[in-house]
Amino acid sequence: MHAPRTSGHGDPILEVRGLERTYRRGTIEVPVLKNLDLEVHEGEWVACTGRSGSGKSTLLHVLGLLDSADAGAYSLAGHNVAVLDDTERAQLRNELIGFVFQLHNLLPRTTALENVATPLIYRGVRRAERLRAAAKALEAVGLAHRSDHDSSELSGGQMQRVAIARALVGDPALLLVDEPTGNLDLTATNEVLEILDELHRSGRTIVMITHEEDVASHADRRLVLHDGKLHDATTVAAQHGRY
Repeated sequence: MHAPRTSGHGDPILEVRGLERTYRRGTIEVPVLKNLDLEVHEGEWVACTGRSGSGKSTLLHVLGLLDSADAGAYSLAGHNVAVLDDTERAQLRNELIGFVFQLHNLLPRTTALENVATPLIYRGVRRAERLRAAAKALEAVGLAHRSDHDSSELSGGQMQRVAIARALVGDPALLLVDEPTGNLDLTATNEVLEILDELHRSGRTIVMITHEEDVASHADRRLVLHDGKLHDATTVAAQHGRY
């Protein structure tokens, strides 16, 4: 199998070459990512599937600067990630990346508006400006009317839409999405996918991991994480069966 090709969008937003990540459990080493290559261009939507335990979340955490690779090169928006210290990585993460997690990770006893505004605190944005930006982001996901509701008063689908708004509030260069519909019913799933479709049409760059093929089918490019490397989904399906 060959490394996945890009699809001819804008300039590369991220480039990964020879990525390695191994977990150590006592004296046992468990290789998860093995000489992995990936290139994602501006405006592209890439979906990564793979069997449970294949390393999809590990890959997303490395791309999102939440975890570090053991070896390999990673360039994010022209920044050489390998030479950054923890503070610089955190700053780059806050400036360039928006995260959408499966379990929402909303702050309890906090309104939707305040939840969405939270990432801007770390940029030093003043409160009034934070709240204006958060209101605009909630409007973009169709939840302006729920802005003053506590997170506990929202449905699962609404919480995920708030999480998307929170990821967008800082206008990130890259959106990293982890199983966005994993805990949602069909109606909420369709609402979330409509939002992601619209974000893609507007030019957002999205990297998403999912175990659902119908969700992955919304992306420009579908990859499979298999044996520590990324491969074209069609090739893997033909050689090893569907993932």
